[in-house]
Amino acid sequence: MRFLQATSEAGRAAGQDELVLLERICAGDAQAFDALYRAYQPRLKRFIGGMTRQPGLVEEVLDDTMMVVWHKAPTYNGEAKVSTWIFAIAYRQTLKALRRHGDEIELAEERDAASSPEPDVERQQQELHRHLGRALAGLSAEQRAVIELTYYLGYGCREIARIMDCPVDTVKTRMFYARRKLRTLLELKQEEAL
Repeated sequence: MRFLQATSEAGRAAGQDELVLLERICAGDAQAFDALYRAYQPRLKRFIGGMTRQPGLVEEVLDDTMMVVWHKAPTYNGEAKVSTWIFAIAYRQTLKALRRHGDEIELAEERDAASSPEPDVERQQQELHRHLGRALAGLSAEQRAVIELTYYLGYGCREIARIMDCPVDTVKTRMFYARRKLRTLLELKQEEAL
């Protein structure tokens, strides 16, 4: 019980810190912006990379996202958590980038695969990673976003709905179809391996 209480207090403190940073950003404080950028960079890179599956786009979309945060900080109204607001911006910027560059998926795992001999366990893990990457590439950008936000970033359906600006039921539907398609694609890969 103490752990949960401490965790929620830490979460509230982090949220307050983010609000203070946003207020300072509204006043043109570049150091506050730098602190917010550094705090969000790893999570945003993960999210954007998972959505685009195009390593070359990640930095571009991250920078576009944070520029919107810099310019739109005064419009933050407090209806959602700061993180939800920032991820909503990242989601929209990622969709724009995918429309500009096409939703062509690069499978970096295949491109970077080493040809040197490896132990069987490592080889099996890399093969599983490649299969999962191909399966994720078969999803729509919206489905990949739901998977990333849920499984890798720990958001719940209500927060995802705010980020994606859609009803909660739409999030649940996208998750249902994403899981179903992943299962089918992974089963096909498994059958091909046999």
